[in-house]
Formats: sequence, C-alpha cells, structure tokens
Amino acid sequence: MILLAASAFLFGLNFLSHGVDGASEEKTKHGTHEASNQEALGHGFDQRRYKLACPDYRHYAVIPHRPLSEGPLSLPYQRPSPHCRTFSSSSVEKVIEEVTSRMEDRDLAQIFENAFPNTLDTTVRWHVDGSAKKSEQKQGYTEGQWDGAQSFIVTGDINAEWLRDSTNQLAQYQVLAKKDKKLEKLILGAINTQAEFVIESPYCNAFQPPPPSQEPAVSNGQPDDVHPVYEPSRVFECKYELDSLAHFLTLGTQFHKNTGSKAFLTARWYNALETVLEVLEQQAKPTFNPSTGKFEKNEYSFKRKTNIGTETLNLGGIGNPLNNGTGLIRSAFRPSDDATILGFFIPANAMMAVELKRTAEILKSAKKDDLAKKLQQRAESIEKGIWEHGVVKHKRYGDVFAYEVDGYGSTIFMDDANVPSLLALPLLGFVAVDDKTYQNTRKMILEKAGNPYYLKGRGFAGIGGPHVGLQYAWPISRLVQAMTSNDDDEIIDALQAVRDSSRLGLVHESINVDRVLDFTRSWFAWANSVFAQTILHVAEKKPHLIFGKGASPYVIE
Repeated sequence: MILLAASAFLFGLNFLSHGVDGASEEKTKHGTHEASNQEALGHGFDQRRYKLACPDYRHYAVIPHRPLSEGPLSLPYQRPSPHCRTFSSSSVEKVIEEVTSRMEDRDLAQIFENAFPNTLDTTVRWHVDGSAKKSEQKQGYTEGQWDGAQSFIVTGDINAEWLRDSTNQLAQYQVLAKKDKKLEKLILGAINTQAEFVIESPYCNAFQPPPPSQEPAVSNGQPDDVHPVYEPSRVFECKYELDSLAHFLTLGTQFHKNTGSKAFLTARWYNALETVLEVLEQQAKPTFNPSTGKFEKNEYSFKRKTNIGTETLNLGGIGNPLNNGTGLIRSAFRPSDDATILGFFIPANAMMAVELKRTAEILKSAKKDDLAKKLQQRAESIEKGIWEHGVVKHKRYGDVFAYEVDGYGSTIFMDDANVPSLLALPLLGFVAVDDKTYQNTRKMILEKAGNPYYLKGRGFAGIGGPHVGLQYAWPISRLVQAMTSNDDDEIIDALQAVRDSSRLGLVHESINVDRVLDFTRSWFAWANSVFAQTILHVAEKKPHLIFGKGASPYVIE
C-alpha cells in the first residue's frame, strides 16, 4: 500500500506538470477556490446521475489537483467537486475563508482548506435528519431503534465507522453546531447511531453501515474468534478498546457543551450508557478470584489467526493476568487497534474517568441524580487507580505516567501516537499541561531514550507505534505535541514538519521518517481533523504564529 501511494503521488506530480483536466489555477481574492474551477456544468443537471459519476475518493486523494497553493511547496487542492461532497455546511465554508485569508504560510493554508472539511466532504456515508415519519424511516426494528436523526461516518479509505475516529472527525464542527442546525442534526445523528452500535455490540470498535442505510457491508477478511459473538453484517471488527466507549461519551459531552442541547438523552442513549457501565463492571474484574485464587475467565476474549503478535491476545485470547483492587478498567486493545501487553491501559482509563465525570454533570442537570452518582463513583475509582498504580518513579525522569500496568508491579514505559495517549492527557482533560508528572512524562516520551517508539530520521520525526512498524511516525503525534506546548519554536517546528510531509495536501496516517513521500493512507479523515483542530487551537492561543506579528486571536463564536 505504501509503494502504491508513493507511486501514485509521483505520477500525479508528472501529471500536474502537464495540467489536470484543464483545471483553472485562478483563485478568489483570499485564496479559496470557486466551484467553477472544477466543473463547467450549467444549471438543471441531474444531481443523482452526477453523483454516480463522482470518482472514488480513495483514488482521487492520491492524485494532486489544481489550483496549487502559492507557497514554495505548491500543494494541491484536494477537495472533491461540490456536487460530489457528502455533506455541506455554509458555516464551515465561512471558517475556511476567515482562517485561510489570514494565514501567512500559503501551504499550511492549503492543507487547512483541504483538511478542515474533509470529514464532511468525503466520509458522511449516510445521514437522515429524523424528519421522516417513523413508518417511512424504519421497519422491523424494536421500539425506538434507529429513530430520529442518524449519521454514519466512515474513517476514510475503509467503508466502516470506528467509534473513536468518528468522534474525533466531528470534533472541530461541534463549536459550530449551535448556530448551524444542519451540523447540529449531523452530530446528533452521529450520537444516535453510536448509541445503537454500543447497545448491540459494546465490545466492538468498528461497525458496518446501519441496516436502515441499505448500504452494503464489507468484510475485513479476518476469521476472528470473539466472545461475545457478534453479527458480521453489523460489525466490521470487534476489538475491545476501552477508549471506544469513552469516545461514545465524548461525542455527547462535546455536543452538550457547545449546543446546550439534551436532545441526545433518549431512551436508546440511556440504554447505551447502562451498557457501557455493565462493560466497565465486567472489565474491572481481576484475572483470579481474590478469595479463592482461582482463574475466572473474562467476559471478553479475542483470537485471530495471524503471524503479527499485536493483532491477537495471548493465553487463549484472554491476555496477560491483571491484579485485583486497582480500580482500573481492562482494555484488550489500544486505540491503534494493537493488543495491549498489560491490560490496564492508562490513557484510556484517564479518558474514561474524565468523560464519566462530564456525563455525570449532564445527568445531574437532567435530574438523573442516582445515575449521575453511579458515574461519578466509577470515575473517582478509576482516577484513584491511575494515581496509585499508573504513576511510577522512573530512574531517569522521576514520577511519570506509565503507558500500561497490570497491578502486580509490571510497567510498560512508552507512548503511541494514537489518541488517547500519554502525550494527549491535557487535551483529554485529565491533567493540566503544567502538571509536574505530565511534564516528566512528556519529556520521556518525546525522546528516544525514554520512548522506544519515538522515531527520528532524515525527513521526519515523531511518535509512531507497533501498528505500522519501526520506521513510520504519525503526524497526529506532532499535532498533539503542538497543542500541548507553550513554546513557539516547538509549535512552529511541529506544524512545519507536518506541512512538509503532506505533499498531497492531506495529512497521512504515518510517514517514513527517512522518506516523506513514503506514507500510509492518503485518505485518513481523523488525521485531517486533528490538523484542523491544531490550526484552530493555534489561531486562538498563539495567533501570531500563523497570522503574523500582532495578530488578534481567531475564535469561533
């Protein structure tokens, strides 16, 4: 896949030197691109037939398109035709215009213009706003199932929805939802759809198109042996990742924070929440009965026939033993979809503790005091467990957060690029950026001596992980680094590193640290969303870095 992407990129550069389908390089006053630049269609054409002719974005994304940016990198414009976009929002277009018109670095501006709307442009595979009559919208489902707005958001080049990815893909639009009713319905629909996924298969991480969408399911090609069993036509992959359930809660808490709406607090959402709490209870259990010492099989097991150790769980699909009395919750897999070594995965526990507290506050405002108390108690138990078992004294860095622990004293020191990560703890809301333990941890994971997955080469540097090997770092790690720094030079260095490795005008999953043209996944919407979030973060906190000296902050209101 990597060689194919690089070859397509080189082909695209050659193609650009001779022009791309006669596309115009003309730009508007501030550098954004008119729809007329990419089509010469008049009014009255058949929208349905036009969409059938739209190119597959998996192919479109690997070929550079004009107009090029006016910066030294001449980065391509990678948004699909307006008629081929999967969702549109005038407020998103307004933000693009307001931000890019002020950005001094025209290459960074081009990436922002491509990346900020990428989820809307390309990944809204199915959406209904809930206005249809129930008899028209659903047939043969249980009471309340698939009612109201629904949204199926795919990860990009895989036609499936990850709970984690979709929540992060939509995050930069949450602030616009209060004034943009279309976006509000889209995000409300995403919450409702995730609730249905969680109710049916709470241990699974990635899902097929919902039955009402009538979109075909796709196979992941893996004959997995999983308990609890799941329906393959509904589930794409069933790796139990604690952060997936935390991300389900995040989608709702972000929505409420930005809109004030409690419209997502439906009977189905409460059902999903109770399901989450049930999973937490099951996964808080130790491997051995604390009274008898006898082995007790976990409710979840996963076995895959593979020669890649991180793709399955050892010991018959259970994973390594975990101790009693920690207050922590087991996670069988990491947010990278790699198996945990020690099942108490600290970043996901931190995220869950924060989101349980935030959800509890919403429940209090909805007069659900007993349920709110239940969430608050679980959150406090997890948080206490992190500080007691997840903070370890390192001989070089002092007190640091471990990546994984088992409650017996074993510890994994490392970090992975995927969020939740140790680097992202302040973004998750678990600690402040200036927290001493976090700062010790940050120093450890951003250098090779402390983090085996901190990778540095001739062309790129950043945190990677076992998912793509020992030569590929993830741009997401540099973006998270920028958002957790107060140092101007560190922020600029991170932005420029991502810019210089995004030669297709989009942000990739991972980059070969010695050859930036060698990458994985040309269309990875989560990475594009994190880039957009980073630019908006810098625009508000340190506007001079991207808008120029003396620039005023840009805040979406």
